[in-house]
This record gives sequence, C-alpha cells and structure tokens, in this order.
Amino acid sequence: MSIFEKIIGSLDDKREWRAMEARAKALPSEYYNAYKAIQKYMWTTGGPSDWRDVSRIFNGILDLFEQGAAEGKKVTDLTGEDVADFCDELVKDEKSWKDKYRTKLNDRIGRG
Repeated sequence: MSIFEKIIGSLDDKREWRAMEARAKALPSEYYNAYKAIQKYMWTTGGPSDWRDVSRIFNGILDLFEQGAAEGKKVTDLTGEDVADFCDELVKDEKSWKDKYRTKLNDRIGRG
C-alpha cells in the first residue's frame, strides 16, 4: 500500500462506493430512501469494519432492491416489517467497528 493510499484510502474502493451510490440513486424513491436509512442505521450502530464486508452487504441490498423494484414490491415485502432486525441479521457474523474498538480498548488497558 502506498503512502497515498494510506492517507486517502484505496481509489478502487472509492470507485466501487461511487458506483453503489449511483445504483442507489437510480432506484425508485421508496427504495432509495430505505437504502439511505439502512446505511445510516448500519453506520450509527457500528456496522461492518472491513470494506469487503461493507461492499458485499450493500451490493447485496442493492441487488435485492433492484429486483424488488422491478417486481413492483414494497421495501418491507423484502426486508420484513422490522427493518432494523433485517439489518442486524445481515451483519450478525461480521466484525463491527464496535468489536474493533472493544479489542483496542482491552489491549490498551491490558498492557498497562
């Protein structure tokens, strides 16, 4: 990894993120609004900390939403009424930011 990538992050990851955001913007408004709300929920509740997991999860949501929109379904037909539970299930086996910071804190205190 170059110093440039360490400072600003991977350009490939940024391109992939922009492509996902473009896909989301192309969705009908109900789906786009749900996608943005799901993103916010995942970030504020300590979503996945690894880019590969983030990419896989959000691309999966976009695939599901694109298919649901094409079939004329409502968002909750795909996610269920408890959208937070839907999100929690998507990340339940992934290492989260909370996990990362818990380990960091425990390591720091354990060394002292």
